[in-house]
Amino acid sequence: MLLHEVNPSIKAFAIVISILILSVFFDPITPLIIILLTVTATFLLATVSFKKWLLLFAPFLFIALMYVWSTMLFPRLQEGDNVIWEWGFLTMTAEGFRRGVSLGLRVLSFATLSIMFTLTTKPTDFLLSLMQQCKLPPKLAYGIMAGYRFLPLIKEEFQTLQNAHRVRGVAKARTISEKVKQLKRYVIPLLAGAIRKAERTALAMESKGFTGEKNRIFYREITVTKIDWLFFVLMISAVLLSAFISWKLGYLQFYNGEL
Repeated sequence: MLLHEVNPSIKAFAIVISILILSVFFDPITPLIIILLTVTATFLLATVSFKKWLLLFAPFLFIALMYVWSTMLFPRLQEGDNVIWEWGFLTMTAEGFRRGVSLGLRVLSFATLSIMFTLTTKPTDFLLSLMQQCKLPPKLAYGIMAGYRFLPLIKEEFQTLQNAHRVRGVAKARTISEKVKQLKRYVIPLLAGAIRKAERTALAMESKGFTGEKNRIFYREITVTKIDWLFFVLMISAVLLSAFISWKLGYLQFYNGEL
């Protein structure tokens, strides 16, 4: 079973349910097991570039480290807390350390699940699946797909504008007022070009008979198979098994809204 072949809607549903279940628990073992399982599945059951995965994972790792650092060094002290280290106004307790690690791993578990979905799902297949399985209105879905297709074109036009300004000798903006003026010079042509593309796309879709009706025939049909439901069951089972292992080790705790 390759992750690329799993139905996108079932995959998204499984990941959302997994994240909701994980949000109920607040301990270091449950998210740690999920992180290890998710990373292993991402690289064993999918063709994913490690460099691209690391590029997406790095910001979440930084955020997690900031959470851990602030929670450990600025804990909410309570009676009976075991102080590990203290220096001036900085205090580290065993309870604060555990909360910080739990919070950091919690963030990383959500991140690894989201990255797995992002790198193993084509946006077009996801929208087609939402239309066919989840009855998403075609007008909304095709509008999103058209906007997604425009992003590379807008990037190319932006680079063309920059090159044109350099050729004409426009000085590089240095002050805030100059940057605001430069932004206007870029935004207005890009906005005008985007409106023209949107009008042409709308006219082309109408000329091809697109009416936005839900009862339509699709050239590519996204089906739901037993493999998709197997993936769903395995995802939920992995989260529950992680919580069970954490409970057996004596670490399992439920999140009560306090850090």
